[in-house]
Amino acid sequence: MTTYAPHAARNALLTTLSAAAVVAGLTAPAPAAASAPASPPATLAWTDCADDPRLKPRPLPGQECATLSVPLDYGDPGGRQVGIAVSRLRSERPGERRGALAVIPGGPGSSGVQRLTLKGEALRRELGGAYDLVAMDPRGVGGSVRANCRLDEDDRRIVNLRSWPDAEGGIAENVARSRRTAEACARNGGEELASMTTANQARDLDRFRRALGEERLSAWGVSYGTYVGAVYAQKFPHRTDRWVLDSSSDPDPERVARGWLAYLGQGAQDRFPDFATWAAHPDRAEQGLRLAERAEDVRPLVIALAERLDRAPVETTTPGVPLTGNLLRQALQNALYSDTAFAGFARLVVDARHPDRTPALPPELASALPQEDAAIMVGVICNDVRWPASVPAHRRAVAAERARHPLTAGFPANITPCSFWKAPAERPTRITDRGPSNILMVQSLRDPSTPYAAGLRMRAALGDRARLVTVDQGGHGMYLGNGNACGDRAVTEFLRTGERPARDTYCANRAG
Repeated sequence: MTTYAPHAARNALLTTLSAAAVVAGLTAPAPAAASAPASPPATLAWTDCADDPRLKPRPLPGQECATLSVPLDYGDPGGRQVGIAVSRLRSERPGERRGALAVIPGGPGSSGVQRLTLKGEALRRELGGAYDLVAMDPRGVGGSVRANCRLDEDDRRIVNLRSWPDAEGGIAENVARSRRTAEACARNGGEELASMTTANQARDLDRFRRALGEERLSAWGVSYGTYVGAVYAQKFPHRTDRWVLDSSSDPDPERVARGWLAYLGQGAQDRFPDFATWAAHPDRAEQGLRLAERAEDVRPLVIALAERLDRAPVETTTPGVPLTGNLLRQALQNALYSDTAFAGFARLVVDARHPDRTPALPPELASALPQEDAAIMVGVICNDVRWPASVPAHRRAVAAERARHPLTAGFPANITPCSFWKAPAERPTRITDRGPSNILMVQSLRDPSTPYAAGLRMRAALGDRARLVTVDQGGHGMYLGNGNACGDRAVTEFLRTGERPARDTYCANRAG
């Protein structure tokens, strides 16, 4: 839902695809027992992460890496074991240490090890040595067990995995591609892909806790990581210490990722005025990026450009990959995740409108995803819950969505590979208000991926277990990211002292 520089752009949209209906062949594991199997905790052989050349960006000084052994199928805990890549940064002040804080990444498809590398120093500054900082790569990601659907290159492009309708709103090509993708994953993904579920990620996290020797964990989950965190807190409530959910969406167990996808049109509508104000500001003129003199003129300009590109795509600096209307729309979705991405999208618009310029696509849109990244993009969301398969119903929903939210042109309601997937092995976890009152939520008022209305659904589900910090700031991912000093202080104080606001609270602006 899970973040939008080039790396973030790809990761956050991993949360928006879809999940599970009727293709034969993908064998899902049996549901696990309600309690963790009574086996001894795994041991971890820690080494310096600097010894692993695969890690990018380079690990932080003192960052350690290990491999955690977990059951491929928790229904058969003594059966085949697979590896989960894990990492930690020990507290630099052992006398202040109070436990371990798990950094839970977004996606599905983001690397926890990489996120720890990116955020570790900032967390250390904020938390004053109160925690060992730990993270894991979920199944399907980074150094953990992987899967491969063997998809064609064109089917691995983000703009195709995301099922954008054609220029007239038709979905025939989306239906064919979705069916083809589901069949390829059923044929080639194997038990590894079938094991990639949110429930198993929560179980793996508890195995990690046990291997660390911790009675309880604290956590900071972002985007899809908030759902993983909520599921963990529901399954293992008395193993949670201080729990932060940053940028949550609706945990409705009947829809899960299908519901997250459905909110994206509203999210783009909520967030676009921030970009429009930025793009119409006089300061943009000297940068060559001012799109209009009035903010209210930016939206029709972008919509009209996308429609023009639907009819007549233009060449880009990437041979064989022209800029289409849907590529422009996808680039916009990516850019809305962070103010720092506004300039890149404005440059793309300016160049696309200029007859003598050749636009350069953002890196995440210029090439196809690697096979294993494409597999995890669809795997978790399709394994988690059954999705409706009716093509006529999707066609009607797309038409209504296109009229309601032109910026997203119908894709939040479109069909995905999950409509042709084998039914999931277990029902999604229902998030409830039963459990310790130790959760702090932080949510942007203008989030393009997990809009405020969706976050309020998580807040309602958790009841008195949670407090909500609302941040009047656009973007996705608030703590130590797009948020403000007020919101950051609230999260830091909770993690350091355990003190939450007495009631839901509001942070007014970036100055905080």
